[in-house]
Amino acid sequence: MTLQLHDSATRTTAPFRPLVDGAVSLYVCGPTTQGSPHLGHLRTFLAFDVLVRWLRRSGYDVTYVRNVTDIDDKVLAKAAEAGWPWWAWSLRFEREFHEQLDAVGCVRPTYEPRATGHVPEMIAFMERLKGRGHAYADGEGSVYFDVSSLPDYGSLTRQSLEDLQETGEETEPGKRAPQDFALWKAAKPEEPASASWDTPFGRGRPGWHLECSAMAHKYLGESFDIHAGGLDLRFPHHENEQAQSHAAGYGFARRWMHSGVLTVDGLKMGKSLDNFVTAEDALAAHPAPVVRLALVGAHYRALVEYNSRALAEAATVWDRFTATAGRARELLVADGRELEDPRTAQLPEAFVAALDDDLAVPEALAVIHRTQTELNALLAGGAGADPASIGSLLGQLRGMLDVLGLDPLDAQWTQEDRSAGAEHAALDALVQAQLRARAQARAAKDWTAADRIRDDLAAAGIRVEDGPDGARWTLETTGRS
Repeated sequence: MTLQLHDSATRTTAPFRPLVDGAVSLYVCGPTTQGSPHLGHLRTFLAFDVLVRWLRRSGYDVTYVRNVTDIDDKVLAKAAEAGWPWWAWSLRFEREFHEQLDAVGCVRPTYEPRATGHVPEMIAFMERLKGRGHAYADGEGSVYFDVSSLPDYGSLTRQSLEDLQETGEETEPGKRAPQDFALWKAAKPEEPASASWDTPFGRGRPGWHLECSAMAHKYLGESFDIHAGGLDLRFPHHENEQAQSHAAGYGFARRWMHSGVLTVDGLKMGKSLDNFVTAEDALAAHPAPVVRLALVGAHYRALVEYNSRALAEAATVWDRFTATAGRARELLVADGRELEDPRTAQLPEAFVAALDDDLAVPEALAVIHRTQTELNALLAGGAGADPASIGSLLGQLRGMLDVLGLDPLDAQWTQEDRSAGAEHAALDALVQAQLRARAQARAAKDWTAADRIRDDLAAAGIRVEDGPDGARWTLETTGRS
């Protein structure tokens, strides 16, 4: 089966054939650095992190571009309210964005251009649009796109020009029609002088939509394979990106991919609903791989529900992954065997088929769980288990989880485990003492005492599993330990 991907523009799922054999060009709309990244950001960028990982695992050379909108109305307003220079405010949250994405294991993009670093490209783009009769200047420093000049305007979201309402752009006196959108915004007296640039049309700053078209063109060319982003960006942002790029004579994105929305406790996340969760909040309350698993476990186009139950389930699954992989590694190391590189391990056909079917992660997870069950069955054999078979299944398990960014033995997650080292070591010493007391009680056939110890540990959120090599414990809780 060849890779099939859904196209939001045509609303069909079809075979993916890149412009250049063996290479993929991908543009993902990045953050606007007005404030701290939140769960919605993590959901979107983790969804396309899996896409990048799968494309690369499938043998493609991926050029991944993700922009940073480091200037816009909200950035300027919030910086002014806080008494910060706008550029310092923006950089603060750009760094925070990187920290949180790094924490959940997102791969870095090939290029990560900032809007403010590409003003010359935007000026050239506007001049091209104006020369082709698709843009006009108001004489005061603003430049607008004339939506009526482009017959296919609205085609991405299947809306006719007659049905479209105002896009949310300001209706300045210089606008010819309310649906026209700003390519460039004239400088305002109340805004810092450093937040505007000289252009042939007057002094001003970038419009939101123009920056992405200009940067995609610079780094990926006139046409590229995939444009991705959150579902909330389809209109007006992506519609307007496509319009200005088509009007400039460029093919632009050949396929559009959009991630589904995220809800918190059944409601759309919002500060007014008291369910707004920042990435920092989530990662302070739960281990990073648990948050990642909770957000990537659903299909990328599906709604993701984030709540305590989802986190508890993800924590349990992650604990089981780490326990299985850890036990297998111990056995293989004791046998003097090297671990297989998960990035080159043979993947089960059913897993490959699931990911090739528009990144069907739930079906892929089902294959992962079956493989884990097989591996656990082998490990239950204790000293009589076949190390070669265990090594093969461990390689498959880690290889599949690596595609999801969740290899339990990856240095990122084992380092996270070590970061809690002192606390974990202290807890382990206490629990091991209880397990030794339980083993002594069982040896003396004092089942009441043995059961009481196990029940006391369970009440504290510690699960005990008996095996051929003795008892093991894992935490049931979702918080950091």
